[in-house]
Parts: sequence; C-alpha cells; structure tokens
Amino acid sequence: MKSTKGVSRRTFLKRSSATGIFLALGFPAAALEAVAEKMPPLQNMVLEALKGIEINPFIIIEQSGKITIVSHKPDMGQGTWQSIPTVVAEELDVDPATITIKSSVGEKKFGDQLAAGSSSIRGSWNTLRKSGAAAREMLMTTAAQQWGVPVAECSTANARVLHASTGKSLGYGELIEAASKLPVPAEPKLKAATAFKWVGKSVPKPDVPLKVNGTAVYGMDMKVPGMLYASVERCPTITGKLLSFDDSNARAVKGVKQVLKSERPFFSRTFEGVAVIADNYYSALEGRKKLAIEWDTSAEKGVDSDAFIASLHELAGQEGAVHDQAPEFNLVLEQASQKHTADYETPFLAHSPLEPENALVHVRDGECEIWAPMQGPDGVVNAVSEYLGIPYEKVTIHVPFLGGGFGRKAFTDYILEAAYLSRELKAPVKVVWTREDDTLQGPFRSASVSRMEGALDKEGKLLALHHKIVAPSIQGQLWNGLQENTPDVWAMEGISKHDSPYQVPNYKTSFVLAETSIPIAWWRSVYASASMFGHESFIDELAHMSGKDPLDMRIEMSQNDSRYRKVLEALKEKSGWAGKLSAGKGKGCAITKSFGSIVAHALFMGRNKEGKLRVEKVVSVIDCGTFVNPDTIRAQTEGNIAMGLTAAIKDPIIFREGKVQQSNFHNYRMLRINEMPEVEVHIMQNNEHPGGVGEPGLPPVAPALANAVFSATGKRIRKLPINMDEV
Repeated sequence: MKSTKGVSRRTFLKRSSATGIFLALGFPAAALEAVAEKMPPLQNMVLEALKGIEINPFIIIEQSGKITIVSHKPDMGQGTWQSIPTVVAEELDVDPATITIKSSVGEKKFGDQLAAGSSSIRGSWNTLRKSGAAAREMLMTTAAQQWGVPVAECSTANARVLHASTGKSLGYGELIEAASKLPVPAEPKLKAATAFKWVGKSVPKPDVPLKVNGTAVYGMDMKVPGMLYASVERCPTITGKLLSFDDSNARAVKGVKQVLKSERPFFSRTFEGVAVIADNYYSALEGRKKLAIEWDTSAEKGVDSDAFIASLHELAGQEGAVHDQAPEFNLVLEQASQKHTADYETPFLAHSPLEPENALVHVRDGECEIWAPMQGPDGVVNAVSEYLGIPYEKVTIHVPFLGGGFGRKAFTDYILEAAYLSRELKAPVKVVWTREDDTLQGPFRSASVSRMEGALDKEGKLLALHHKIVAPSIQGQLWNGLQENTPDVWAMEGISKHDSPYQVPNYKTSFVLAETSIPIAWWRSVYASASMFGHESFIDELAHMSGKDPLDMRIEMSQNDSRYRKVLEALKEKSGWAGKLSAGKGKGCAITKSFGSIVAHALFMGRNKEGKLRVEKVVSVIDCGTFVNPDTIRAQTEGNIAMGLTAAIKDPIIFREGKVQQSNFHNYRMLRINEMPEVEVHIMQNNEHPGGVGEPGLPPVAPALANAVFSATGKRIRKLPINMDEV
C-alpha cells in the first residue's frame, strides 16, 4: 500500500461546467496531524478523512480502501447526514453502510451549503449523482487500462472494479492514485432508477445510534481550552436602546470575569445587549440576573400584535401588487351568479428549536474559529468574514448536528454576537441563549391575512379565484426594502398558478405590503405555512356552497394534472373518505404543493370523554418524486403534522407595548404526546425529479383541521389558533 504522506497540496483539477466537479489531491498528512492535535474530537474526524485522495469534492478515497463522502448540508434532524452521502454512494456503487461521512465546513468548492427551503436533495440531486458516477467511471477506466481490456467489459460491486471474463478485480483504494489523474467526465452515465440498490430503500440512518446513545455532537457540547461563557441581557422590546447599566452586583458573583455592552447584528439592524462573561455558564446567568439596566423602549410603545393584525384587515381593502391575473378576471367576478369573500388570519409564531441558539467563537491574530449549530456553513463564513473584516480563508468553522432549526439557524445573528464578544475580550467566548431569549427575541414568523374572493356559476363550478396576501415582506426586511408595487414572490409559494392543483379559468394572486419593526424570518414552510390556511379553507367553503363533497370537488378541479389528481384519489382511497361518520365526528381535507412536492391530508376528528373535539387520525399522501429514504419521508411528514397542529391549536406570539408576552413552554405550548393523533403516511411512487420533504407536509394541516371542525360542528374557523375546548 502506498502512503500519501508527504504529498504536497496541489489542485490540478478540471471543472465540469455542468456539475462543478473538481479533482484534487489531499493535504499533507503531517501538517494535518499537527493541527489535529489541537482540535476537538469532531474536527479530528474531519481531518482524518482528508488524508485520502479527494477524487472530487464529495468523495475521498484512501489507498486502504476507506471511503469518505461529504454531506454539504447540515443535519438538523431532516436526514441529510444519511441522504446526501447515499445518493453519491449509489452512483459510486458502494454500500453506504461502509463509508465514513463528514460535514462540509464552508469550503467554496461545495457551492451553496444552506439547508433551507427543503432544497438539500432536490437542489443537489444531479450534482451528487454526477459526482459519484464520474468517480466510478474514472476508477473503471483506470482498471481497464491496467488490464488492457475495454472499459465496457468492466463493472463494479462492493467498492471494487471487476472483469468478469478473467475474474480479475481491484479495490477502489488500489486504483485511486492513478484514477485521480484522469480527466473528470463532464456527463458520466447515471444509473437507471431500476438499478438503484440503496436509494429509495429504508437504509438505516447512521446518526440515529449516536443520538440514541448520547455521543452525537451538538453545538451546545462544544468546549475549548480557556473558553469563557457569555449570557446576554437584551432589551425586552427587541429594538430598544441601551441607556445605562449598573453591573456592580453582577461582578460580585463568583466566576464573573467581565460585563460589557454587546451587539447582535441582524442584516440591516443591530440589536444591543449587556453581556455577563464568566468562567462557567451558571455564573454568567446568575450575574445577568443581577444587572440593573435602563432601556429606551419609547420606539416600541405602539407595537401591539392585535393592532397590527387589525391593520392587516384594513390593508386587505387595497389593490396591492398583482403577481398574476387572468385578463378576464374582473369581468367574470363581476358577472358571476354566486360570489364569496372571506378573510383568514394567522398569528406571529416563534421557531422554538429544542436546542436554543448558541455559538462558540475565537477571534485571534486576524483569524476566527467557530463552533456552532448552523444551517448554512458558507453563509456563516461570509457573514463573519464581512463583519470582522478578515479574509474568507481565515475563518474556520466546525459544523455539529443541530437540535432543530426550522429556519431560525439560517440566520447568523447569534454567531456574530459571539464573534463581537470574542474580539472584544480576545478569548474564546461561548454565547448561550436561554429558552426565554429564543422566545422573546425572535425573529418570528409574521402574522398575516389572506383575503379570498371566489365566483361560481349556477352549477357550482368555480369560475374565478383571487388570493390576496397581506403581510410584511421577509425579503424587504432582510435586504432593507422591497421595490414599490412589487409582490414578494416568496409569498406566492403554494398559491401561485404554477403551484395550484386547480384548473380555475380565471386566477389571480396579489400581495399587500404591511410594514412592521418586528423582526420576521423564514419559519418552517415560510409563507405557505400561513397562506394555505386561507387558500384551502376557502376551497372548502366553495365546495359546501356548491353542494359538493370537498374532496370530490378537488379531484374534479385537478383533472388536467395527473400528479395532483393521483394524490387526491389516493387520499380518498387510503383514508376511507367515502365512509359515513358517526354523530359528532368530522373530517376535513386539504392539498398543497410547496417546495416541489405535493401533500394532501385527510384529518378525522372525534370527541373525548369530556365531549371535546380532538384530532383522532391524519392520513397523508405525499408525492415528492424520486426519494432517497422512505423512513425519512414518513418521519418528516409526521413531524410536519405535529408542528402544524401545534401552530393551529396552541399559543401564538403576542406583542404588548413592543414586548413578547410568551417566554417558555408553559405559555408557548407545544403539542403533547397524548395529543398526537394516529398518522398514516403514503408515498407516491414515480421517477419525477425529487421534491422537498422537510416542509411540504405542514401547510395543509391547519386548513384540513379547520375544515374538519366545520364538518363536525358547522362552525367555520377563519382565525388561528383554534381553541379546541371551545369548538
């Protein structure tokens, strides 16, 4: 076996214009070992993998035969730690159970590394497959050259190249050095879907044992020598200004080392706080409790969520910015025999990942090192580089597992907050947010109002449909403005004509911008989490106006699109929709396309011993195209149902005088285990391009629930959350 020690780093790579594939040799092993001695266990694992030869950015093969595949999207429970390497391994023709997995750490060669928008597989599918297939072709070509046989006579299995007629075989490790010198195929031959060995199968997830036995490494676990802890008191009105503070009692707490003003950059704004620094977290938190701070909260006196939502209803009377409109829409609406209009309201929500925000950062000598849970490593490096004014290459990050994200950890504010403190203190500083910090400080999913207008003919056929969204613009707030009379296109997710399952002759979508100083952000399934409540509830209302079964009407209106129709027909069959309900029970359905996937739910309600309505069962059908692991699809859909029900029936975030009224899980409640209904998830089988999985199951939950409440009680719900004890 030939050692790779002493091999100097050289990049000789050829880039595939179609895939962005690179070919490069690894780092000098001796240098890596020297650095590795100073690193915590997680990073040692990463560096160990780099001793091999990097045949392209995603694949590192050692001459011993050990294969490492990179997952370039952080895993927050959505399964990327398994799914991304499995796609590469499938085309490389190696058993995923035999490989080592490592995370990317912001290197530019991996491109976009943001795990958001349910995009990890659907956005990387072709690149991942081509990287594995290209490497396999290079290994086969090398073996064929050594044997003097045509490549077409070679095959692969179990990480070996085989020549059937002679019985010869060579392991990938034996071929890797020569193979790495070949040109990278720009368009390698991909496997047919029928040849997949692991994609589409219930392959065990390698992170599950780690998470069960407690050895999985999260951001909260990170420690380095000389580390200080920071707990930050922030203004209760979010955008308030610090006037003064008295830290004399805080400094008297044993272990407290320093108290200083801090800053938390959040795109175009910077929020202020007072940080208590200690040699342990308990002392930092105790010192923080003893601070005496005077804040200027005058700018937030008028911020009230009830008043804001009332303003949304008023704004719904405006025309707004039109996103799409059929030429005859206004005329058809005006002349229709039956018309219906209704407003639907959704509240502010917090993300509440189980692991609150935390970040360990060490700024020293023009460099920066970061250990933190994050959804986008490359974005973090960019943000920190820009904030500190140091080169991209001088920022090193370590990416652990995330204890949930839901969009919150796509933002870098808590990491920049730690970077600020480390720079000021010239020491590694770990900032830990409390549950209260996470609940009070945001950013939040914004409240919104959907105004729906519909027109029916005399036979109850839908002639025209208009969905107007009234909400703040996430784009506008993050990037300091939205162009005048322009709809926020993100707000059209799920409701655009392209995403709608229905063939409505005259369709219209529009957006009315509502300004707010409350920081808003992506929340699981973003605008679709709110807008589909109005959209699918309104379809239900129109079905009842027409005297039609709501599910049958949806099937009738989706006849021209086979994927939508098949999902709805499967839902009808799998749920037993046509069966009769006993007295007091109810059923509701809803369908949504978002993030490239179609999901429909049928939700069934019954009454408990006290006679209160409760969700008994949810039957779900998902068409996410080609999928990697059905267990992940089911788990993500179940998670979406739990989170969607929480958003529909539990507490909203309420602002009074600019301050959030909720603080922890006692008054911002989650769905409990005994409230979780029975769930069936059915996955459609086809060879379509992969769709998203992490979010599409959430948007149809609330409307299916509201429609089921109507079925059971005759009471139409147009405002979330629903008080289940009062319906």
